[in-house]
Amino acid sequence: MSRSDELFEEARKVVPGGVNSPVRAFGAVGGVPRFIVQGSGAWIEDADGQRYVDYVQSWGALLFGHARREIVEAAVEAARRGTSFGAPTELEVRMAERIAAMFPSIEEVRLVSSGTEACMSAVRLARGATGRAKLLKFDGCYHGHVDALLAKSGSGVATFGLPGTMGVTPGATADTLVAPYNDVEAVNEAFSALGEQIAAVIVEPVAANMGVIPPEEGFLDGLRSVTAEHGALLIFDEVITGFRVAAGGAQELYGVLPDLTCLGKVMGGGFPCAGFGGRRALMEQLAPSGPVYQAGTLSGNPVAVAAGLAALKLIDRQGPYPELRRGAETLVEGLAKAFADAGIPSAVNRVESLFSLFFTGGAVRNHADAGASDHGRYARFFHGMQGEGIYLPPSGYEAWFLSTAHGDEAIGRTLEAAQRVARAIG
Repeated sequence: MSRSDELFEEARKVVPGGVNSPVRAFGAVGGVPRFIVQGSGAWIEDADGQRYVDYVQSWGALLFGHARREIVEAAVEAARRGTSFGAPTELEVRMAERIAAMFPSIEEVRLVSSGTEACMSAVRLARGATGRAKLLKFDGCYHGHVDALLAKSGSGVATFGLPGTMGVTPGATADTLVAPYNDVEAVNEAFSALGEQIAAVIVEPVAANMGVIPPEEGFLDGLRSVTAEHGALLIFDEVITGFRVAAGGAQELYGVLPDLTCLGKVMGGGFPCAGFGGRRALMEQLAPSGPVYQAGTLSGNPVAVAAGLAALKLIDRQGPYPELRRGAETLVEGLAKAFADAGIPSAVNRVESLFSLFFTGGAVRNHADAGASDHGRYARFFHGMQGEGIYLPPSGYEAWFLSTAHGDEAIGRTLEAAQRVARAIG
């Protein structure tokens, strides 16, 4: 029995399912999760001393790889001054200033501790500012484990949401509408019927929680137009895309500006730090300036903010996006060739350094397409690659993430392994 096996057995006695976030349990691929003891750059090491090239990178938070020196040093220095105050610090101001400078739609930002908290708060602000109750989201987009956002679609197009998990009541999702991703017509139909009741549309501008699915031409522009026409707000959940696909997120990449933006992951440099922001008049509706209440003891935590500021300064200094794009292009082209050579139908969706693999012969443009791909084959590919020392997301519905630490050696090793594993599972 490996040390990871032993730890998993121990964990299941005291932690539900043995993990503190469900995807970590390997339920989608089978087997026992690896317990990680350390990471450096593109690599992680498990409790048994096995090393892996890591394409999870803390689910996208680590733009510069594990244990980047400048980020670690900033966090350590901040921790020496005190780990939490529950009072304002100068670093919070500097973080907000930098975010506002990088994101074209943001004038003010409120810091929180997680992407879930950012999305929950942005939705509350949208409802408070518009005086409306209903919210439209997209099937397969994940905005954290907020009751109203854990809604799945019904049997038609743009249906009222149904509870997506036990513990979420029908009442909690009664004001949530769910439409297919990339379907502007479904959104227009919803607004034609209920436009004066819809407070906001919330969307991942690049879907990355059903695998990576890019927005089709006209989709984001269509959302911007219909919300503006009906006096609703457009919320971009850029928890994943923010600072990853561009310094100013997907809104910079696609030239569509939302009313509110939710951020997380990269902005914390590997620490729990998130935020949501928008134009000043809207953000001033938040307490203590306005009537919409939101608060958090650890919001703007000085250690997390120091680490995040170090990460954002590295973005300014290094301009990492061309390097990340080149690495992702090399990987995607190499993976496509490996599967073609093995006679395996596949599609690899990519936006900048954000990409994912689907074992399917057709295009993947929404949640239904992602669900129809061969997830059993993905599980076999996952375990084959793990045996080769390559650590992939343990679900075919998840994105892969590159860091600047993934150099030619790591990428070359990955593609050589993919060729061998593709032949084995073909």
